[in-house]
Amino acid sequence: MTSTDIDLRTWVPATRELLVGGRLVAGQGPVIEAVNPATEQVTATVPTATIEQVDAAVDAARRAFPAWAEASPQERSAAIARLADVFEANVERLTASIVNEVGTPAAFAEVMQVRLGIAHLRWQAEAALVDRTVQLGPWHDPVLSYSEVAYRPAGVVACITGYNYPINLAVFKFGAALAAGCTCVLLPSPRTPLTTLWMGELFQEAGIPAGVLNVLVGDGPSVGQHLTTHPGVDRVSFTGSDAVGARIMEQAARGLKGVTLELGGKSPNILLPGIDVTALARDIHLRWARNGGQGCAALARMLVHESLVDDFLAASQEAFTALRVGDPWDRTVNIGPMIREDHRQRVQSFIDNGLADGGEIVLSLDTPVPDRGFFVNPVVFAGLPHDNRLVQNEVFGPVGVVVPFSTEEEAIALANDTAYGLAANVYTPDVEHGRALAAKLRSGTVWVNGGGNMRPDAPFGGFGLSGVGREIGEWGIREYLEPQHVQWRP
Repeated sequence: MTSTDIDLRTWVPATRELLVGGRLVAGQGPVIEAVNPATEQVTATVPTATIEQVDAAVDAARRAFPAWAEASPQERSAAIARLADVFEANVERLTASIVNEVGTPAAFAEVMQVRLGIAHLRWQAEAALVDRTVQLGPWHDPVLSYSEVAYRPAGVVACITGYNYPINLAVFKFGAALAAGCTCVLLPSPRTPLTTLWMGELFQEAGIPAGVLNVLVGDGPSVGQHLTTHPGVDRVSFTGSDAVGARIMEQAARGLKGVTLELGGKSPNILLPGIDVTALARDIHLRWARNGGQGCAALARMLVHESLVDDFLAASQEAFTALRVGDPWDRTVNIGPMIREDHRQRVQSFIDNGLADGGEIVLSLDTPVPDRGFFVNPVVFAGLPHDNRLVQNEVFGPVGVVVPFSTEEEAIALANDTAYGLAANVYTPDVEHGRALAAKLRSGTVWVNGGGNMRPDAPFGGFGLSGVGREIGEWGIREYLEPQHVQWRP
């Protein structure tokens, strides 16, 4: 089906069923509403899973695990590659689903919400072929023996995703788990269930064996808690807020389950003397404000050398004219809505409190936001102490802050003066110096001069409240593997 057959501006997937043991089944729990955040219209009603259906999904994954774990690397690789092909064939509709469910502008959604996930699936398909066995060689005490360390799939993985990147966050989890030989139960945010439910149909189309990938939807913490505490689940992988992550870690600890948590961030962007702020200003602001600022690695805490502040703010006045808020189907728009009205109000509360605390809005858009939709115009604050709530807490909206510094040592101290440690960026005229500074930053990812895209072979995760463990790349796959020492006498 192409755009000539459907109106992409209003299209949402038709799937409302859960995927349990290879079968699409109707949810028997409370009904939730899917809402288009750009129009405030209810686009679908979705029956959620009951506790019994959670049990059925975990049991299906449990039953499917032995055969999937024993499948050859080539078989697992081929299955993941087929899934990437199916996603590729549905890029247009996957993009439309993201635009209409998340509110991500169309120009950004296809590249960063859909094609990025496909690229990661293709890398994971290749990674499934890797033999990770380590030969330790001979040991002579007390007798001659030989050893190897093999890596075995951990078991059943609960994959719980956030609303802001439904495809990517799911792929980062289940793609790595499948490559490792694990089976999965996927639970999306109740704010964005439709794209993930449709993925259940795509799993079937790709020929993923029954029970290897299961999809549930819950209406709140009860389904999630039952999943994370279920005795049939061996690993829990979650992306979301640090507050919810802490609860999930506590719940998983009751069964001594391993956890991978990718949580919040308050990422610093350090602007050192000698850079051309006029040339960089537009990209700096587009990067932290994209997806409406609803990104855990948004570089919205701008640490600017005191010699650059005036020039940076002057250049940013023009750069801010490149920010356009509105209809995400308008290809000139680069900032869409907040996900829901309650979140819009939360973001607005940060702005109101920043002003009440004596902060000054030094950059803003004057263009009125649409009458319908959960929109917030981007703003940048200055004049707030570094211990202020707006400077320290993750806003998850288009709100930035400028903090001046006088020395490089002060910049490093400010960058690390947060409970989070997910990402950081350093703009410097000396790349090698920037690389050296990375060692001083408590951040799971450090970009120098903007870095590049999210590579499928590099880890992602953070220090402190930004989480536990790593996703993506070899590091992400090893989250779902257990090392096994095998020792023998000749």
